[in-house]
Amino acid sequence: MMEPDTRESLAVSEAAITESCGETPLPQLGVIEQLWETDPIPTEAIGERAGKAFRSLPLEGLSAGDQVALGVGSRGIANLASIVEGVVTAAEEQGFEPFVFPAMGSHGGATADGQVETLDALGITEAALGCEIRSSMAVEAVGEDAMERAVYAAEDALDADAVLLANRVKPHTDFRGDVESGLSKMAVIGLGKHRGAESLHNAAIATDFADVIADRMDVLLAETPIVGGIALVENAADRAAHVEGVDAVDIPQREPELLGMAEELFPTLPVDQLDLLIVDEAGKDKSGTGMDTNVLGRYDFHGEPEPEAPQITRVYARSLTDPSHGNALGVGLADLVHREFVADIDFADTYVNIATSGEPRRAKLPLVVPDDETAILLSCSMTGVADPSELRVARIPSTMDPDTLVVSESVAAELRERGGVDVGPLRPLTFEDGALPADPY
Repeated sequence: MMEPDTRESLAVSEAAITESCGETPLPQLGVIEQLWETDPIPTEAIGERAGKAFRSLPLEGLSAGDQVALGVGSRGIANLASIVEGVVTAAEEQGFEPFVFPAMGSHGGATADGQVETLDALGITEAALGCEIRSSMAVEAVGEDAMERAVYAAEDALDADAVLLANRVKPHTDFRGDVESGLSKMAVIGLGKHRGAESLHNAAIATDFADVIADRMDVLLAETPIVGGIALVENAADRAAHVEGVDAVDIPQREPELLGMAEELFPTLPVDQLDLLIVDEAGKDKSGTGMDTNVLGRYDFHGEPEPEAPQITRVYARSLTDPSHGNALGVGLADLVHREFVADIDFADTYVNIATSGEPRRAKLPLVVPDDETAILLSCSMTGVADPSELRVARIPSTMDPDTLVVSESVAAELRERGGVDVGPLRPLTFEDGALPADPY
C-alpha cells in the first residue's frame, strides 16, 4: 500500500485545476432508473435449483464413494455460496465425496492461500459447506493445443474421479466469439491455475482468443475427468435467472446457446454517448476487469477492435472494493482515478494478474485526483464540450449496476422521451469537502 505522502504527491490538486480551468459552472443531475423486466430465481430456492442441476447430469460412470471435485471461481456471482452448497449437498446425497477447489487462474495473488482467502470472502468455507476445500497451484500438462503449446490442469482436480465446473455464462470483457465467459473459459483458465491462465492469455495474443479456448477445451474434455458443469445465466439485475446442468459432451454446443440468452439479458447503460461516466466502485467482484468493458465501451485488449457503442469520452473511477484485496486490474480503463483508489492498490497482486492476462495497458495509472470535485472540474476541460451545462454525465454504483444512475440534464432530457425509464427531478451538483453525495440513488 502507498504511504500518505506518496499518495498526496500523485494527485493533481483542485487549486491547480481551478487556476488552469477557471471557475466552471456544473450541470444539474437527476436520478434515472431503468425498468428491466426480470424474473430471477428466488434467493431461498437457488441452492435447491443448483442441486437439481447437478442431479440432472448423467453420472452413470461414477460410484458411491467417488470423489467429485467442484471448481469454483472468484467472480461476483450473487448467491454463489448457496449455489455451491446446493451442489455439494446433492453430490453427498448421491453417495459421492465432493470437495471444492479454486478454479480461478492467477487470482488471489496466484497463491494457494490467497485463493482460499478469495473463496472465504465469497462466503465459501469448509465450515459453511461441510466439505473440504483443496487449494494448490500445482498443475500437470495434459496435452497440447493446435499451436503445440502445453495445456494444463490442476493436480487436485486430476486426482478426483470427476470434475465439475460451476460458473456464470456471460459476454466476456476481452473478446467476442461463440464461447466467451463460462464453463469452457473456467476450464481452460481457472482449472489451469496460474500457469494455465498465463499460457492461455499468451497464446490468445498470438491468435484468436475464442479459438484458443475452444481448442484447449477439446483437449481438457479428452484428457481430464470433467463430467460437466453447472451453468448460470443472470438477468439485468445480476441475479440468476437460469441454472442448468450441462453434460461434458454437450458443453461445446450448449454454451453458445446460453451465451445468446445472456446477451439478451445483459444490463447496459440507457444511452450510447456520454462525455463523462463516474463509476463509484471498481473491483474484481464487479467484473474480471474491475469495470465491465462492455458497459464502458472499452476493451483496450491486444488484437480486439473497440466496440462501436457506447462511446464514453472520459471515465472516472472513485474507489476499489474490499473484496478485490487490492487487485486493481482494469484501472487503466479509466481516465481519472481517486487517490484513495490508488492507496488501496496492491501492486504485486495487480501485476501478477496483469502479467497473466497479457495486457499491461490495463494496469496503467490514470490521472490521480484528490477528490470528486477536482475530477469533475478537470473533466470539463477534457471532453470537447464548450458549455459545461451541456455535459452528458452519468454516475453509476458500478458497471454491475448500470440500471440505476444519476445523469445530467442533457441526458435526462433525452431519456424523458423514451419508455422503459423513470426520470427523477434534477438537482444542483453538490459536494461536501470535495466529495459527491455518498448515495444519491
